[in-house]
Amino acid sequence: MIKTVIFDMGGVVITLDSEEATRRFVELGLKDFGKMMNVYTQQGINGELEEGKLSEAEYRAEVSRLVGREVSFDELKHCWTGYVKEVPARKLLTIRNLKKQGYRVILLSNTNPYMSSFTDSEEFSGDGHPIGDYFDAMYRSYEVKYMKPDENFFRYVMAQEKALPEECLFIDDGARNCCAASELGIFTYCPQNGEDWCDKIYNYLH
Repeated sequence: MIKTVIFDMGGVVITLDSEEATRRFVELGLKDFGKMMNVYTQQGINGELEEGKLSEAEYRAEVSRLVGREVSFDELKHCWTGYVKEVPARKLLTIRNLKKQGYRVILLSNTNPYMSSFTDSEEFSGDGHPIGDYFDAMYRSYEVKYMKPDENFFRYVMAQEKALPEECLFIDDGARNCCAASELGIFTYCPQNGEDWCDKIYNYLH
């Protein structure tokens, strides 16, 4: 029986627009940044930021060096939030309802301080709620120093939650991430980026 529902953020809770994010980074002056951009696992300094190997200040200093001028936190936040196409209210309501129905609902996401400055703000939901209002717990790659599809990320979350894999459902739009979770015995559901999973999720819960 499923007791814990684990959500990825980008592509599942947030509908992603990777083209807009890339456009903003190129506009900033990082002409080759598209090569480091990946919806599922960031490469190069992006990956080091999301895995917590580079602090926000170290990352910003490196981007500043690459573009030849000092870049501000807000400029980089603008670039990273280019990924945010939409945060559908229907999905947030479904997450809230799952909590009311007795499921433990947690977030497991590859992300970074720039995206978190948006998701942790009242701007996130469009009606004054940060992302933390919807989840019982949040595990973010740059904070826990693991990045999907590393199985250690999933093992860490299972240990923190004292959860059994066979009692968890993991929802992620990345097939590699779902495969990694499946290999540990976690049930998975892999919708497309932006897909409306609000009704379909119950097929996996029952």
